[in-house]
Amino acid sequence: MIPDPAAEDVVARGVVAKILPFSAVDGPGNRAVVFLQGCDFDCRYCHNPETRAACIHCGECVPACPARALSIAPGPGLVSWDPARCTGCGACVAACRHDSSPKARLMEPAEVLSALSRYRPFLSGITVTGGECGLQPEFLEALLRESRAAGLPGLVDTNGSADYAALPGLVEAAEGFMLDVKAWDEAEHRALTGVSNSAVIASLRFLLSVGKLSEVRTVVAPGLLDAEETVGGVSAIVAASGRAVRYKLIRFRPQGVRAAWRDIPTPDDATMASLAAIARGAGLRDVVVV
Repeated sequence: MIPDPAAEDVVARGVVAKILPFSAVDGPGNRAVVFLQGCDFDCRYCHNPETRAACIHCGECVPACPARALSIAPGPGLVSWDPARCTGCGACVAACRHDSSPKARLMEPAEVLSALSRYRPFLSGITVTGGECGLQPEFLEALLRESRAAGLPGLVDTNGSADYAALPGLVEAAEGFMLDVKAWDEAEHRALTGVSNSAVIASLRFLLSVGKLSEVRTVVAPGLLDAEETVGGVSAIVAASGRAVRYKLIRFRPQGVRAAWRDIPTPDDATMASLAAIARGAGLRDVVVV
């Protein structure tokens, strides 16, 4: 087949919610974090609810901005964001009732890397998250490839809903994957996120099989899930694979969570220690509680 030159000129673009130039908790070393907009889960304890949905340009955020960085563009009536005026106070996302942000931008991989250029000497890599970054596979793969070529290997922080077995180019381009396993029980997972966990468990098994799983994460939210069952199920599969994978057990914290779910209790030290013991008892050596 003769390649179509026009097709080769197409540049992948993705909807980027925000970019953090530094993070010490999203993978090894000091990493930049790229948040993509859009998610297919609706987790009750979501800590980034403003990255879930696309902006519908209702305009409710405009008067909430104290820096006057938001306006309604004439003609199409779309919300326009001026990053030069923005102070990052968060008033716009606090005012949004639709789990969105007026600051999401359509970007090319080169634009993302350009935004990080001034921080490049201090970075060991990037982590792409969301939202759910696996919903934008073409852009995600392109960003990972360009980032790696620039000397910044990329990790994928995912809820596991994408069929990564059908995305070999993306899997190859990634340094590794950090997978959230939120609940082991099917009904529990549906109650927590609104969807099945079958794709998540399939992603866990697949990423282990190809040696691309760097870390598994479970948020421990008392009253929302049977954490012992989840930690036990995950640990058994990871241990059986023989792969060296970190299991990070994360305490639920109310910061950034939608108001309706801020009263979920934070688990105590004894609870977290007990869960860590389950993972270690299954044979996992790298278990971290945060």
